[in-house]
Formats: sequence, structure tokens, C-alpha cells
Amino acid sequence: MVDPPVGENRSLTLLTGATGYVGGRLLTLLQHKGVRVRCLTRRPEALDDRRSSTTEVVAGDVLDRDTLPQAFAGVDTAYYLVHSMGAHGNFEEQDLIAATNFAEAATAAGVRRIIYLGGLGNPDHELSKHLRSRQETGDALRAHHSQVIEFRASIVIGSGSLSFEMIRALVERLPIMICPRWVHVKAQPIAIEDLLNYLQAALDLPTFGSQVFEIGGPNQVSYGQIMQEYARQRGLIRWMIPVPFLTPYLSSLWLGLVTPLYARVGRKLVESLRNPTLLSNNLASTSFSVRPRTYQEAIARALVNEDNEFAATRWSDALSSGGEIRSWGGTRFGSRLVDSRTIVVPVPPEQAFRPIRRIGGRTGWYYGNWLWNIRGFIDLLLGGVGVRRGRRDEDTVRVGDALDFWRVESFDQDRRLRLYAEMKVPGRAWLEFEVTPCQAGSTIRQTAIFDPLGLFGILYWYGIYPLHQFVFAGMLRNIARAAEVSTASAGKTIANTPATTDRDLGK
Repeated sequence: MVDPPVGENRSLTLLTGATGYVGGRLLTLLQHKGVRVRCLTRRPEALDDRRSSTTEVVAGDVLDRDTLPQAFAGVDTAYYLVHSMGAHGNFEEQDLIAATNFAEAATAAGVRRIIYLGGLGNPDHELSKHLRSRQETGDALRAHHSQVIEFRASIVIGSGSLSFEMIRALVERLPIMICPRWVHVKAQPIAIEDLLNYLQAALDLPTFGSQVFEIGGPNQVSYGQIMQEYARQRGLIRWMIPVPFLTPYLSSLWLGLVTPLYARVGRKLVESLRNPTLLSNNLASTSFSVRPRTYQEAIARALVNEDNEFAATRWSDALSSGGEIRSWGGTRFGSRLVDSRTIVVPVPPEQAFRPIRRIGGRTGWYYGNWLWNIRGFIDLLLGGVGVRRGRRDEDTVRVGDALDFWRVESFDQDRRLRLYAEMKVPGRAWLEFEVTPCQAGSTIRQTAIFDPLGLFGILYWYGIYPLHQFVFAGMLRNIARAAEVSTASAGKTIANTPATTDRDLGK
């Protein structure tokens, strides 16, 4: 290994994979910790809204050796969080070339340490191509650099993890699951938070050579047990029927039909599920202070963290970003389904927000009040609260107030009102209004959000979606009209005026 020039300041940490699942979360944590980070990515623009003012971004590709030297200048430690599982062609060969290029460039630049995330699996057994490639990548890094800290992990539990999203989709959509043999293979899942804690701690690990650490939670469980625990925490009942003749190829096609995974990645993932991924030693527990959560705690944390992240989302930003999936029925964000539209009114935000503040109760819902009353009556028949509660005050609102069969979850004066549905629905529902200033006056954004519970929840959303196009669109148009009327009673006088508006999901 080449020593750094005398007097050279090496305080930078290089991060690859910052646009991915683990790397993106690690970037946020490193920035909060005050670590000076430089990201190497093929698409620098993808990090514009993720990086802090102190984080550098350089364009480069680990498969292109000539783009790497500039990325390593002044770097002390480099994270290698790259893999080619989603690539076309021979991903094993690409992974070896990429790892070799990276390690050789790091060595030439005098980088002290490489930290790499690989996969668990007994190398003495016949590993799948995916797991074998993950371990061969670690071998290639060590062959060309003197200090490589490799973590080998099993299933990662966290919102957005490929394995976790597969489990979620299967459990949510299939009341009865046909299960191939891999569903019963044992693993030691780890929470994404614990995995990130290991990766952060490796920055300061007092070692001078290479080391492999196997990391995982305390439980040895199967995919089937994880599915059942997820179902339990979501309040779902699921039946699992074992079918031993489903090959990895057929399983991947099946996953492609019922989950967001496309068949190419699904097949590579399923092939690796036939291998047990269990810890063979406790070296990580004696070298790090991290104490991983149980898989039950990991699932609970994933669901709570997803709620927090989703609640903090600004729809005016998120809906116009490039990463969402658009389709009939709204926009999908994780497990949530979102129907959003905007309208511009030539008034200041405080006036645009006035009819929103008065929604519900005697004011009504600005369009189709008879439909809302029918919905409330049905809710009463189902044992719900109906619309009899009205509201505490006609002109003021505060967090915790009841608005008919909604509850005020969040309120920012003249800017944002977020309602949580307390009517009987197969899932969780929110209705949000946000007002932002614009050149023409104000933009009002109305967003309906639904977190479906199981297959019935999904069918419920798509069944009522055509009605949304009339009711919510008419509501938004009449709110805009009320905002342009200066009298305090404007919301009442036009509450039942028919109207329509065009959907706007991203403008």
C-alpha cells in the first residue's frame, strides 16, 4: 500500500452506492455525524436533494478505471456498496472487474481502509451465483488492498430493502400463499439501523489488517416466520401452503406477478434464498458495541420509521421528484397509494387557506355533501363514528380536533392541514391540504393518502378511485372559489356547487 505524502490532509470518506438503499441512508447518518463525505456516482444529479453543503459529489464509474483517481484524492476511508445484481449480462464478471478497479485505485491513492458490505453464506456449500459473487467481490478487494473490513449480512429488514419489500408485498396481497421450499430456509435477519451502526463503527475500528465480520440479529428464523410476524403486526391472517416443485425460475416469475420485483432481480434473489444465511462466529459482537434487535423489533421499527418518514414528506416536492411510480389509481410511495392534485388561486396564502380551515361540520366538504353523508351513514352501520360529531369551532382548528369522521393530525396556520380518517376503512387514510405561495398568488395542493391493509384494502382503493376523480376534484375547485370570496360565509354558500378540476400529480 502506498503511504500518503507527508503533510497531506486525509479527512475525506468516499462513499459509493449513495443513490442506493443502504448507501443513501448511510450518507444521511454520516452527514449528521459531521463526517466529510465525497460521493462517487454515475448520476451526480440524483444526489442534489440528499447531500449537505459539505458533501462533495464526483462523477465516476467503478467499471471505468480512468474515472477513479480524482475520486480518491485526499480520501482516508472508502465505502464500497456496489453490486451488479440488476445488470444485464454476466453480473459476476462485472462485480469482479469493478472491485478490482476500485481496490487498485484506492491503493494507488494511499487510501487507508475500504469498508465493504457483502452477503452471508457458508462458502463450503454450493452458494447461489449472487451470494458467491458477493463473497468473491470481498476476495477481490482484499487481493488488491491491504486493509478491507468486510461485513457479511443476511436479510435486511427495513422499509425499502429488497427482501423486506418482497415480504411486504406477498403478505399484503396474498391471503393464501403458495410457498416453495426456500420459504423454510433459515436466516439471521438484521435491522437496517443495526447494519448502519456497524458500517459507521467500522470507520474507527482499531485494526491494521483485513477482517471479515458476520453480522445479524439474535434470531435464526425462516422467511415464512418473518412473513407471519409481519402479518401479525399488521393485523392480517395468512395461510401458507408448501409446494415443493416450484423452481427458482418459476418462483421468480411468480414474484414478478405479485410483487414489485421484476423477474430478473427476483430470480437472482430467489436463487440465493435456498442457502441458509446464519452466523458461524461471534467476532462482530466482541469487536463492536452494536447489539442487534430481534426480528420482531426490526419489523416494528421498520413500520414506525416508515410512518415517520412518510409523515415528514412534503408532497409538493416528493410528487415532482423523478423517483415515484405513476399509474392509474394514483402514485405509489412504498406501501402507500397517493392521489394528489393542485390548483392556483390569485389570492395570498392566508386567504387561500381560510376555507380549508373551516372544512367539515356546518361548512361541509365543499362538494357532494350528500355523498359524504351517505359515507357517514355507512360508517355508522359498520360501527364507526359517522359524521355526527361535527367540529369544535366553525372557524378555528387545532391538532386533535374531530372534523366529522376525521381527526386533525397536523396543522400549520395558513399552510397545512392534515386529517387522519377515523371512519371504518380496510387500512389507514389521510387527507391533506397544503398552501404555498406562487407568482400568481397561491397553490393549493390536495392529497388523499391510503395505506391499504391486505388485498381487500387494495381492492377498496381502486374501487373508490373513480369516485375520487369527481368528489375530490370538485372539492378542490370549490375551495379555490371560496378562497376568492372575501365574506366569511363563502364556504357555506357554494358548498354544493358542482365543479371539476384537472388532476395534477407532478406539476
